[in-house]
Amino acid sequence: MRLLPCSIAVALALTACAEKATRDVSEVQGSNPQLDEPRQTAIPTVNVAKGEGWPAGAKPTPAAGLAVNEFAGGLTHPRWLLALPNGDVLAAESDSPGTDKTGGNVKGFVQKLLMKKAGSNHGSANRISLLRDGDGDGVAEIKLALLSELYSPFGMAFANGELFIANADGIVAYPFQPGQTSISVRPRHVTELPSGYNHHWTKSMVASPDGKFLFVGVGSNSNVGENGLQMEKGRAAIWMVDAKSGAYRIFASGLRNPVGIDWNPWSGHLWTVVNERDELGDNLVPDYLTSVRDGAFYGWPWSYYGSHVDTRVDPPRPDMVAKAIAPDFALGPHVAPLGMTFSDGQSLGARFAQGAFVGEHGSWNREDPSGYQIVFVPFGGDGPSGKPVTILSGFRVGDVARGRPVGVQIARDGSLLVADDVGGKIWRVSAALPQRVASR
Repeated sequence: MRLLPCSIAVALALTACAEKATRDVSEVQGSNPQLDEPRQTAIPTVNVAKGEGWPAGAKPTPAAGLAVNEFAGGLTHPRWLLALPNGDVLAAESDSPGTDKTGGNVKGFVQKLLMKKAGSNHGSANRISLLRDGDGDGVAEIKLALLSELYSPFGMAFANGELFIANADGIVAYPFQPGQTSISVRPRHVTELPSGYNHHWTKSMVASPDGKFLFVGVGSNSNVGENGLQMEKGRAAIWMVDAKSGAYRIFASGLRNPVGIDWNPWSGHLWTVVNERDELGDNLVPDYLTSVRDGAFYGWPWSYYGSHVDTRVDPPRPDMVAKAIAPDFALGPHVAPLGMTFSDGQSLGARFAQGAFVGEHGSWNREDPSGYQIVFVPFGGDGPSGKPVTILSGFRVGDVARGRPVGVQIARDGSLLVADDVGGKIWRVSAALPQRVASR
């Protein structure tokens, strides 16, 4: 009981004791970001928006030329989406399995308080819901539970007559055909995934174009290996899993928390967005969007953006730093990119025809908030060709988060669907209808 007042005092101190950001987020973006020197403080900057949900009638603000409407509401912490070939949409209603062993110290207690304030850590629905817009009006009139009693489900993929679900502890597969509204058979176990002490519990997933392999994002167990590097075995990596046998290998490593993952349709290469490390200052380290090379190492935990050494990691590994590849494109510091999908044609207009949509969940380790929006990164061929453009904003107002964007998917009609975990909604972004000119 004597620890509780102390913990609350520490939480308040964390919120109040912040370091001043000196640069705009746009200054730490692009293919060659100019990085600050690391700034470590005894107490890290903490700026967490209180997750409250949307007031009646309120919705995010779209960019010029776009419109937004509520595709589905009344969901419990929707995190990830999968658009099926028949137009149905699957939503993973999920949250942390609560297995982080942080309850025995002040830092862990404060962390859980802040997660609840942000709108997370309230228990997981452990459900995949099916959403159907049968009449094509942009609103799902059918919402039903396709699968339940899962274990913090996140990534989903449909390939070769099977629906694959990436739970926090492993991948399972169900016989499935688009159009089904129920699944009653027991799943086939594909493979286990790192779980237990599950600091980054989300397991994103995408199938190879031929459906033979599953590529799975597995986040780290920690910020920079402070729980011991032995606990990072198989983590901070993208796995390549044989969809039939479950045999796997590490496709790429050194990626602290790779979440959104998709195939670049113009090059055929795999790309991902990565949440980089915290507590090095308001402007470090920028989260990023990058192509994923087979066998490549991207630095975590020993370095970031190639050869920038993180001196907090013990023991140091200059041999690993020498191998580290710099990512392709900085999205900005602490924006927390989670969802990522490539555009598909010109349904949203010509300027969004070639590029990547990214769901930025929003910062906590920055005095001036960053993220809390959907951005579009234009591509020219195989790589980004310009700075991110905000296409959906208004999720954070002052110190309140009305919503926080996570997964993004292109619907069959070409609109962009956005999972909003705090808001409990799926938003639909479409091209705005032209304004009629009144006759005189």
